Amino acid sequence: MQTQITADQTAQALSACLSKIALEKLGVMNLVTRNSDGEDFYELAVWSIEKALHAAYVAGRQSVQG
Repeated sequence: MQTQITADQTAQALSACLSKIALEKLGVMNLVTRNSDGEDFYELAVWSIEKALHAAYVAGRQSVQG
């Protein structure tokens, strides 16, 4: 029997994956908007952003390959 994955479960998994990448590659503790410049904006090196984008790409490829 195949388990049906809901849209909510997919959104939660995506959010968890992006949060993990943000923490590990960018040092961003969470992706929650706080409406505060000091907490919502970061100064990041382009190579850090590249690593984060690469990690997101790899995660996306892995998710469709099963």
